[in-house]
Amino acid sequence: MKFSAVVLAAAFGNASAFMAARPAASRSALKMTTQDELVELAESNRDALGAGLGFWDPLGCSSMSFWTLSNEETIGYLRHAEIKHGRVAMAAFLGFCVQSLDVVKGSHSFLPYRGYVENVSPQEQWDNIPVIAKLQIFTFVGMLESYGEIPGEVPHYTQPGGIPGYYPPLVGKRPEFLFNLYDPFDFFTEDDEESKERGLNVELNNGRAAQLGIFYMLTASKGLGAPPLDAIEGFPKYSGDIMVPFEGQLHVAMPELAAWTEQVFASHMP
Repeated sequence: MKFSAVVLAAAFGNASAFMAARPAASRSALKMTTQDELVELAESNRDALGAGLGFWDPLGCSSMSFWTLSNEETIGYLRHAEIKHGRVAMAAFLGFCVQSLDVVKGSHSFLPYRGYVENVSPQEQWDNIPVIAKLQIFTFVGMLESYGEIPGEVPHYTQPGGIPGYYPPLVGKRPEFLFNLYDPFDFFTEDDEESKERGLNVELNNGRAAQLGIFYMLTASKGLGAPPLDAIEGFPKYSGDIMVPFEGQLHVAMPELAAWTEQVFASHMP
């Protein structure tokens, strides 16, 4: 079976496969929780694996207090971190699949970026992006991350009433400029509490599966043994270091950035 066929099958898979028939928890799963409520939330997870595993905290993080946060605030922080990492993993998993398709990695009339090379793995596509473009991506993501930490109409996720996983709407100076990353198409505006709880469980389960899935794909691409992906014809291979996103580039970029910084400071010094 070719990898492109596997990608298409996965893309049209049903997310409800993660869910089993089980009544929803009576307590809202969206708000910040105490440790006891966290256990209740974990045990109410309708996913078959979640229901069987229950509350799982081998490091005891749910009883800790990070930095200057209280225990309840730490739980809010951990829940937000898990949801966010799950979203990133889902995007990474889908991105790996899409970037492995011929329509993306093949020839283009207009090159997607300077230095584009056809028919290479998703990791090699990243390697070929100019370092300045990579820094722009990281800067943009950092700006979004910083904006998400600003409390708005909804309290911060570590504070009472905060919603782990919530991202505030991007509001411009004019009222028509509004883009809500939390719910960009207003799909969930009219949802009741039970629907929101179910949606959160779906997101948690798929995010956890995606975190395992993307690392499994990266392992298979390194040829480290990841059946059955190893047996799929055309599965992308990679010989570089997947944990070094700027491999072979920072030694080129840093002198240029240092020279630019010195020039900027010199122009502003009396």
